Amino acid sequence: MDRRDFLKQVMLWSAGITTAIPSFQIVPELLAMEKPSTVVHTKGKDYYALVARVLEPLGTISKFVKTGDQVVIKPNMAWDRNPAQAANTHPQVVKALVELSLDAGANKIMVFDRTCNEERRCYVNSGIQDALKTVKNKRLKIYHPDTRKFVPVDIKQGKAVRRLEIYKDALEADTYINVPVAKHHSLSRLTLGLKNSMGVLGGNRGQMHHNLGQKLADLATVVRPKLTVIDATRILLRNGPQGGDTDDVKVLDTIVASADPVACDAYATTLFDLQPEEIDSTVAAYKLGLGEMDLARMQIIQAA
Repeated sequence: MDRRDFLKQVMLWSAGITTAIPSFQIVPELLAMEKPSTVVHTKGKDYYALVARVLEPLGTISKFVKTGDQVVIKPNMAWDRNPAQAANTHPQVVKALVELSLDAGANKIMVFDRTCNEERRCYVNSGIQDALKTVKNKRLKIYHPDTRKFVPVDIKQGKAVRRLEIYKDALEADTYINVPVAKHHSLSRLTLGLKNSMGVLGGNRGQMHHNLGQKLADLATVVRPKLTVIDATRILLRNGPQGGDTDDVKVLDTIVASADPVACDAYATTLFDLQPEEIDSTVAAYKLGLGEMDLARMQIIQAA
């Protein structure tokens, strides 16, 4: 109910009908009912096939994408790096999610990222743009963000940030699917699902870096994925987030998925021999009631 009102505010602001800044507030009781703590992981060499396999215990893609939905699939395409360097989401993981969403009846699928390196090189060298060119369907759109579509949003429950510019398509989508690559990060220690949503932010993102963990949690009160799929097919152990040296990469052939973004990050943290409480954004998001971080309280399933 709050989300419907929020989207009306976004549309009115975008149309110039109102000057009031859109704001969104979570109703804790509703969030508690929506928040599953099931995490699924699976392993194999066929990364495309792994995506359907990891979603099966969660109810398949049809649990998250309904007929007629507008869907945002948000990979990490931030860096001018090739797939072997593990700085971006693997293109076959993204392609599989796109095709599964099309099969589920999505009316429109939008794939984008606000990149750190030059956007055209990032889209091409990540391999994602070329992979999606093979999907011959007019419902799929891969594009560079339009600076005019970043909407100011008041973060009512924010503890470290009270207003952010957020990409309108991510706010208005019926289904937001977050598809990060799991990797080391020099500031946040790891970059997983919560960190990946920085790619929908406009403005000066450098301001996020002070008290980054709490600000990522504040962002997550507004940008809330229905599904998080973490690409750990190959993980960057050092010199993240940009990487570049394949000696820093470890091949795990693993994908992790959950409807609970905090639980998904928490489990993926263990792939680096770390614990969830060592990652500031996970702890901050848990304290805001955005998901589960206690591994013992999750249902963790290894998909066959």
